[in-house]
Amino acid sequence: MEFLRKLTSIFSLLLITNFVFAQDFSAMQKAFSESYVLEKNKNYDDAIKKIKAVFDNDSYEVNLRLGWLEYSAKNYTESQTHYARALELMPYSEEAKFGLIYPKAALGKWADVINLYNSVLTNSPNNTLANYRLGLIYYNRKDYSKALVYFKKVVDLYPFDYDALIMYAWTSFQIGKTREAKVLFNKVLMLSPSDESALEGLGLIK
Repeated sequence: MEFLRKLTSIFSLLLITNFVFAQDFSAMQKAFSESYVLEKNKNYDDAIKKIKAVFDNDSYEVNLRLGWLEYSAKNYTESQTHYARALELMPYSEEAKFGLIYPKAALGKWADVINLYNSVLTNSPNNTLANYRLGLIYYNRKDYSKALVYFKKVVDLYPFDYDALIMYAWTSFQIGKTREAKVLFNKVLMLSPSDESALEGLGLIK
């Protein structure tokens, strides 16, 4: 009889636990759904309130969502906090790393941005977004030799991609590889006829 009472208690506890979990998911799903509608209307403050009403610091999804909403509301410090927490919860998450890059860049923390892109590339060396954006950072810093490595990687993976081709062409031009640049600019024109940037580049090559 005692065994049956214990078994009944355990069964009841499991039912209650499952019911609570179901309630939590239901509340979160409702909050997320409402936040999407508010976000679409650029009502970021109310969208944030909806998610904070179901806030769970141990929820990856909640922190990721708040990271994006706070960033959209230009609350960069808060955004950074939530994205960093999401990354703590899921250390290999590339979406959390890419998310964290947004507020870091907005706050001018470029060393952190570069470290995050390199962290992505450590796990996914062929990630074209990380390679391309690192190329842009180094290009804008006029560190063309470094930029070339990243743009070349993207073009090797996507040989007929406009963004990668045009940047690879300009970077080649900047370091004096005019022969290669001419070929690349012409390839850009195959992809984007009358492209102003490609025509400008060709005009500078004697």
